[in-house]
Amino acid sequence: MEARRSFGGFFAMLVLSSLVGSATLAHASCDFPAIFNFGDSNSDTGGLSAVYGQAPSPHGETYFRQPAGRYSDGRLVVDFIAQSFGLPYLSAYLDAVGSNFSHGANFATSGSTIRPQNTTFRQTGYSPISLDVQFNEFYEFRRRSQVARSRGGVYEKLLPTEEVFSRALYTFDIGQNDLTAGYFLNMSTNEVKAYIPDLLGQFKNVVSHIYGEGGRYFWIHNTGPFGCLPYVMERIPILVSQVDRAGCAAPFNEVARHFNRGLKEVVTQLRKELPLAAITYVDVYAVKYALISKPVKYGFKQPLRACCGHGGKYNFDMHMGCGSKITVGGKEVLVGNSCKDPSVYVNWDGYHYTEAANKQIFDHIVGGSFSDPPVPLNKACHRLPSP
Repeated sequence: MEARRSFGGFFAMLVLSSLVGSATLAHASCDFPAIFNFGDSNSDTGGLSAVYGQAPSPHGETYFRQPAGRYSDGRLVVDFIAQSFGLPYLSAYLDAVGSNFSHGANFATSGSTIRPQNTTFRQTGYSPISLDVQFNEFYEFRRRSQVARSRGGVYEKLLPTEEVFSRALYTFDIGQNDLTAGYFLNMSTNEVKAYIPDLLGQFKNVVSHIYGEGGRYFWIHNTGPFGCLPYVMERIPILVSQVDRAGCAAPFNEVARHFNRGLKEVVTQLRKELPLAAITYVDVYAVKYALISKPVKYGFKQPLRACCGHGGKYNFDMHMGCGSKITVGGKEVLVGNSCKDPSVYVNWDGYHYTEAANKQIFDHIVGGSFSDPPVPLNKACHRLPSP
């Protein structure tokens, strides 16, 4: 009888130990060896600068102390994401000088859209490197990197191994420029909303294609409240009655939320269609709007006015932006100056966020409070059901 009790106790402890071990394993931190990022200027670490010329000073002044390919005074959210995993900041895929892709690559370029624009960069400022092009770059990079790596030597140090592509985190932050593009072509809000399903369909296709290339872990940001950005508020007329309590253009933000609702539905569909994928939808809109609507709570004094720029209500002039110079008496004079303390500004240059704001955004989303499912960034490799 005593032997039976001992055996039963041992068996119970063994089962309990197994269950505890399984639970711990299911919630273990993820070991992402690399990040592959797709997006626009919110996550561009040097793509546009490599093609069209370096983002001029004072861009980069806060952290890098010099221009660093980013349209901000310092680091972007994607930089903080890489840093949180102990990875170096991502090199832009288009930047051939001094790049190391062993820990991933950044395919984002400023001005990028989900679907191609029928204009040139010089005409409108929208990048020709749309999301489909970014996928094509990734597709070629995946194959050519392995061919080059097989040569040995320095190639082995600068390029990822084959297994990295299935273990990496794939991050996305794109869509805002698609929405503003319609307004800048004098479309109505209903006309802009009408093409959102096409945008989302193209986005869905790219994620599916990456899954087909071995990608399994996806971290997808929704789009921000572009109705709070000076370059939109200064350029597109709105009625006083359309300005919300935060000073933002409510109709544009409603379109952003409409896009985000559709994006969340697409993510739900992708989870069903891609059974091996762990896909996290991240509500950066909520965080960004909170910084702008309740600036004092988060340590900011200027929620709407640009830190770096020239003139106007928002210190913004699209013809004389951050870093712009004019010639006076035969000498170049910087007129697109930065403010004395970027850390108290949410907006950097009328289009983008300051490093201080980007850090706040990262700090809010890293724990999973703004994610669906509510999974922390460092556990985004786990497939969990939505709440």
